[in-house]
Amino acid sequence: MATTSAPGSFILYGIKNCDTVKKARRWLEENAVDYQFHDYRVEGLDDTLLQTLLNKQGWEAMLSTRGTTWRKLDDATRAACDNEASAKAVMLEQPAVIKRPFLLAPDGQSLLGFKPESYQQFLAQVK
Repeated sequence: MATTSAPGSFILYGIKNCDTVKKARRWLEENAVDYQFHDYRVEGLDDTLLQTLLNKQGWEAMLSTRGTTWRKLDDATRAACDNEASAKAVMLEQPAVIKRPFLLAPDGQSLLGFKPESYQQFLAQVK
């Protein structure tokens, strides 16, 4: 279920209705960055893709504990998210608990979250 993209293009992972993802997409477009967008809800998220992303950023960084989806989980589920395997299971079941956006560069480097200055530095580093 991995997204195919043109060689040399970035892949932005997230959920299209997320405000932060919208800001990141707008920034990439305004800065003429070639990218493909992978929406977890539309295109899916399988074990292999999620493990690839986790290997780049780590499960603790990728688990968003600030959002509505996290707060709606029962206490036992939240308490069980204390290791990669349990957090990964929750992420696969509830992709909205994954911090976003996740930007993957053509060379394999990645950036989690969005701040214009971070994107500017990241792009300068990978080009």
